[in-house]
Amino acid sequence: MKPLVFSLFVMLQCIVTNAQDRLLTRNGSISFYSKGPLEDIEANTQTAVSVLDKKTGQIEFSVLVKSFTFEKALMQEHFNEDYLESDKFPKSTFKGHIEDLDKVSFDKDGKYTVSVTGELTIHGQSRTLATPATLTILKGTALADAQFEIALSDYQITIPSLVKDKISKTVKIALHLKYEAQAQP
Repeated sequence: MKPLVFSLFVMLQCIVTNAQDRLLTRNGSISFYSKGPLEDIEANTQTAVSVLDKKTGQIEFSVLVKSFTFEKALMQEHFNEDYLESDKFPKSTFKGHIEDLDKVSFDKDGKYTVSVTGELTIHGQSRTLATPATLTILKGTALADAQFEIALSDYQITIPSLVKDKISKTVKIALHLKYEAQAQP
């Protein structure tokens, strides 16, 4: 019986240790902005889920496309039905890592500029993304901020010919994620 108890203790310790290495957010902010001759397009969500592993630098996030809100309801409807086809492609995701994790001390308050590389998937299309990001460590929490631009054509998002000259072909995306230690099991 003692070997079984010892094995269970070791397994539990590994789970607890692994959980301490992971930071989590369930209410990350993602916004996008596109300036166009006809109309600017802007939307945001506060529901992105993300996990950051402090030891490996692995970072993942996921957001439901329908969670983005717009100032105009008709714009939101077109975004979900015509452009992102959110019934067919309900999530956008990113899976990657911090390239220069050795720059970051998660135990010391400070601001760290890092490089993040990974696969961004939007509208069922995945592309490699490399972008600078800022990690701010403050009293045990980590704030991650990044801004980058994507081309709609890279993700096979088509603009109807009726408005193609009135809508920008690129979109600026901004992320603000506030991570906290993952709850212990």
